[in-house]
Amino acid sequence: MNAPEPLLSEPTTANTTSATAGAAMAATAAMADTHEPFNLGTELVDYDMYRQDRALVEAVHREGAAWADESLGRFGRLTGSADYLELGALANRHPPELDTHDRFGRRVDLVRFHPAYHQLMRTAIEQGIHASPFTDPRPGAHVARAARMYLQSQVEAGHGCPVTMTFAAVPALRHTPALAALWEPKILSPVYDPRNVPDGDKQGLTIGMAMTEKQGGSDVRANTTRALPAGAADGPGAAYELVGHKFFVSAPMCDAFLVLAQAPGGLSCFLVPRWRPDGSKNPLQVLRLKRKMGNTSNASSETELRGALGWMVGAEGRGVRTIIDMVASTRFDCMVGSSAAQRMAVSLALHHCSERSAFGRLLNQQPLMRNVLADLVLEHEGSLALTMRMARAMDQRSDPLHGAHEDALARLVTAVGKYWICKRTPGHAVEAMECIGGSGVMEDSPFPRLYREAPVNAIWEGSGNVQCLDVLRAMRKTPAVVDGFFAELAKARGGHAALDRWTAALQAEFNDGADLEYRARDVVDRMALAIQAALLVQHAGAAVADAFCASRLQGGGHRHYGTLPRGVDVAAIIERATPRRGAG
Repeated sequence: MNAPEPLLSEPTTANTTSATAGAAMAATAAMADTHEPFNLGTELVDYDMYRQDRALVEAVHREGAAWADESLGRFGRLTGSADYLELGALANRHPPELDTHDRFGRRVDLVRFHPAYHQLMRTAIEQGIHASPFTDPRPGAHVARAARMYLQSQVEAGHGCPVTMTFAAVPALRHTPALAALWEPKILSPVYDPRNVPDGDKQGLTIGMAMTEKQGGSDVRANTTRALPAGAADGPGAAYELVGHKFFVSAPMCDAFLVLAQAPGGLSCFLVPRWRPDGSKNPLQVLRLKRKMGNTSNASSETELRGALGWMVGAEGRGVRTIIDMVASTRFDCMVGSSAAQRMAVSLALHHCSERSAFGRLLNQQPLMRNVLADLVLEHEGSLALTMRMARAMDQRSDPLHGAHEDALARLVTAVGKYWICKRTPGHAVEAMECIGGSGVMEDSPFPRLYREAPVNAIWEGSGNVQCLDVLRAMRKTPAVVDGFFAELAKARGGHAALDRWTAALQAEFNDGADLEYRARDVVDRMALAIQAALLVQHAGAAVADAFCASRLQGGGHRHYGTLPRGVDVAAIIERATPRRGAG
């Protein structure tokens, strides 16, 4: 019997199979396409890092470097570009590696870096961040240089270590003019040459520092590294051989180092190169690179000097006095770097909150988040204002009219600022990360790097206690610095009642000499807030100045971020500081 013809309305077996498969594929595709991404943030890239930072632009003009505005604008567009920001990520994703010997067994002490690190170093040196106040010493030179350092540091902090030390070495070397004349031309050169070859074969050099030993830490007078004359001559400029162990040497790829060692006449400073003048390897041997929680791109090392050749810098037995000129500059750069970290953290938070919504509104339109964001902005505004004011003090120390005041201010307030700004930065980073939420904790976010970097400047170049004790030491040694400090505060007298009351109370604290060392942190805290407030009252506008004084100087002082009192113009503060992609 023949099978009946299928009805036209009934599918054939083949058609049935095809239809079923098609339906299954459609269902699978629908299941795989679980959602359409929306309400997401974007990377903060391709923006003008200089022009979008109004506080920086105002400070550059106010503190005497308006002439650098155009070049800083060009540099800000570079540092804010996606490609340049990526260099910072790459330099930290691929940390340095040490080769103590080559494959044949020769000692080389070579630190290898990712190309991104070298590009950052090259740009920094070509921009003159290591030398511009010396090569172009015009009014405002330190202000312009600090602005460049601040922009560069937002991209990546670790490579700033050798850049800073090279810059800071010049005043120390000038204690021995003959050495300075020999080394300065290549130190100040705009050429970056990372090769591991003798300094005579290079057109540009970098300088590092080797002070700390295991048994002493900040107490460098406890150093045991010995220095003995290498010939008949001794004293400044003479050759010595150094034997000892340095627990922290930054950064070991530099061409020479300022080293503290015990000479026959006491603790002295020496310039120790990686290579001897005859082209042989100087026995300054790197044992290992330090495994740091942050500052990953920068190589810090443990090093032994096994009869390393060096030349005395400054007078014998005056090593601390000689090296302090270097340390003063490196501490200032800690202020710059931490202010930069605060700016990057709050920029990322402001950008994110201008794009992401929750509960039906953009985050930056929600009252409590606005309180937090504005508070983070205020912290950065105070840090940057103080940093750039200290840059002007460095510029004007030799000014015939104002030099004495500016020198006193720089000597006292650099320690105050280094202590306060660097101390505040870790908490600032955490709060800004919280604005992002869970994605801010992920390693593909910029925040883990910012967070790990944040404590570094508070510890390096003298921890918080060391800074506070240096403030007291400056006050005791040169009481005029206190007069200079209050003279600076007096410029803002009458600008805000809370600041006037705060200043009067601070003067009373200075009149009470009892237990001053025990109370040092409290006193320095008050000094930092006083001078930040005085600067903002004079220069920042009512919205920022009033909010800073109300939140920091009255009502029990500042607590957690986001506790600004009522009446603060948070909208104006946030609008002033929010960066926008593609805008100038």
